[in-house]
Amino acid sequence: MAQNSSKTAPVTYADAGVDIDRANKTKKRIKYLAHKTFTKGVLSEIGGFGGLFAIDKTKFTDPVLVSSVDGVGTKLKVAFEMKVHHTIGADLVNHCVNDIAVQGATPMFFMDYLATGKLEPEVAEKVVEGLAEACKHNGCALIGGETAEMPGFYPEGEYDLAGFIVGVAERDRIITGKNVQIGDIILGLASNGLHTNGYSLARKLLFEVGQYTPESYVNELKGKVGNELMKTHKSYWPSLRRLMDGDCVSAMAHITGGGITENLPRVLPRGVAAVIEIGSWPVLPIFEHLQKLGNVDKEEMLRTFNMGLGMLLVVPADKFKKAQTMLERAGEKSYTVGRIVKGDRKVMYT
Repeated sequence: MAQNSSKTAPVTYADAGVDIDRANKTKKRIKYLAHKTFTKGVLSEIGGFGGLFAIDKTKFTDPVLVSSVDGVGTKLKVAFEMKVHHTIGADLVNHCVNDIAVQGATPMFFMDYLATGKLEPEVAEKVVEGLAEACKHNGCALIGGETAEMPGFYPEGEYDLAGFIVGVAERDRIITGKNVQIGDIILGLASNGLHTNGYSLARKLLFEVGQYTPESYVNELKGKVGNELMKTHKSYWPSLRRLMDGDCVSAMAHITGGGITENLPRVLPRGVAAVIEIGSWPVLPIFEHLQKLGNVDKEEMLRTFNMGLGMLLVVPADKFKKAQTMLERAGEKSYTVGRIVKGDRKVMYT
């Protein structure tokens, strides 16, 4: 027999696991952090139903919006285990910035989605601190987002994080790869580690095959495993914007999931292919160690990890010296790693 509802104590949302008051306190702190990233294009406050942003028409006469959305993947698992949350936000922002930068877009604003079973204010604040710092570094504004508390949906102590970025490019200066020609030179810009891709394989090799923990010191890495895995995804925007101002590139590819093998063909037009010279750049120790641990095929490594190159640039031969000089002035390490040849939108290794 059902219990008499008149004698049942009132049930609240907090009883179900969602504490609105706690969430509101957290959002006040998030609002403060986001405000520090605001640029003059921001027209709205944090907390509205939608964020408002005005394009600066003094800088762009025929603006085209360029957008991208992404997540951090299973790198989050390492963050949970190490209880390191302040770099994850920067990973996400920098990844998204790089994705639109390859099309010549200047980042304007960013929005995030943070979801968890139980909202931990300290953790949420650390994540948003990383988002805000990276937004400020890249010159874009954090204008809003969503913090979702969903009891029973995520394991205790875990969360998911995704981001959405919008940038702007002048229509006649969008970089599509259509101008890539046979004889163009491919420059590679150094990565600082795994960035945010290949972590499912890396975690399997390091924690299952190698039996390491995040605190394990590995001589080949000259450091602890956890520190190596939590290196922040690098933003190339400060360097790339100089190249774009100098009209030095025909195409750019952000080397993320799929490695060089899958990402470079995305920006190649029909009739051309890329030849990449193995050994023309230093492969980072982490990748060499991963390959050794699992006896991983070289082809598998190249289509899973960035292998030490986080960005590839296709440069016309007559702009090569200029591009190199501009990268050097920006403090960006680059390597001549290949060339464009006749072919069918694929990567060949020599």
